[in-house]
Amino acid sequence: MTRLFSTKLTRLAQTTFTTAIALNLWVSPSLAGDPFRSSKPHKIGDNTEAAFKAIFQQGNYPAAERYLKEAIKNEPNEPLAYAMQASLAYSNGDLAGLNNYSKQTLEAGQKLIADDPLRGNLYTAVGHFFEGAIILTREGTVKGAPQALSRLRQVYQHLDQAEAISSKDPELNLIKGYMDLMLSVSLPFANPDEAIEQLETNAAPAYLADRGIAIGYRDLKQYTQGLDYANRAIKATPDNPELYYLKAQILKEQGRREKSQQLFKEAIANFDKALTKKSQLPSSLVKQIERERSSAVNQLNNSGG
Repeated sequence: MTRLFSTKLTRLAQTTFTTAIALNLWVSPSLAGDPFRSSKPHKIGDNTEAAFKAIFQQGNYPAAERYLKEAIKNEPNEPLAYAMQASLAYSNGDLAGLNNYSKQTLEAGQKLIADDPLRGNLYTAVGHFFEGAIILTREGTVKGAPQALSRLRQVYQHLDQAEAISSKDPELNLIKGYMDLMLSVSLPFANPDEAIEQLETNAAPAYLADRGIAIGYRDLKQYTQGLDYANRAIKATPDNPELYYLKAQILKEQGRREKSQQLFKEAIANFDKALTKKSQLPSSLVKQIERERSSAVNQLNNSGG
């Protein structure tokens, strides 16, 4: 069980803000600075919001990096900016940057508690989360597990404090929903239904909640439901190439299960659509998409297609 939690902690830290964190302003422009809330916005910062949308609406990582540089210069107390920087550092294989921005996420979250206890506790949790993943990366799964699990306990302590302030807050439910869902799909006897309901009912923005649910159904091998939620996310944010990659993954696995040449062909078409914008994606992600596309082509050829 300890090894499983350690493995999942690493995976969560790798994906929570990247898939699994512009400028087609899909949310109301009157709420500049807060991409999560449709009313009573919190003070987040325009550059941080722009970086968030560049990643999650457009899948445009170079644009996000430009906005984040401005955010850290002009919005230095915003922990979301550091959290996204940590995720970008991981995507680029920059472990020193990951370590630096993870610490800054934690510090900014702790400082924010006095002025905004909900978001302060939320990003203190995120900071501990990244720190736990770094411990596992540096020390290895076996040696680093006790320290990582200690961090995981602190993650949920701060999430509980944030939840006590506003259990229906959309930003809290988005991040916690991603965490809970990704753990629940891998732990024996765990029920992912609560995490899915959390994302569907209280999380925002909706396109990112739908993306998380699609990932969850993909991992649960419930491909019809996963495809439905992937299509919802695409309908809301059609310019994001990562969503076509996610849809392609689901179609590929569904094609394998059903031995369907048509599904393999649809998967390849969606891999190709994702790759039309490869210049704005991290090179490691582009290589992964290309590998999975080649695998889909091979499976199609082997099926006689």
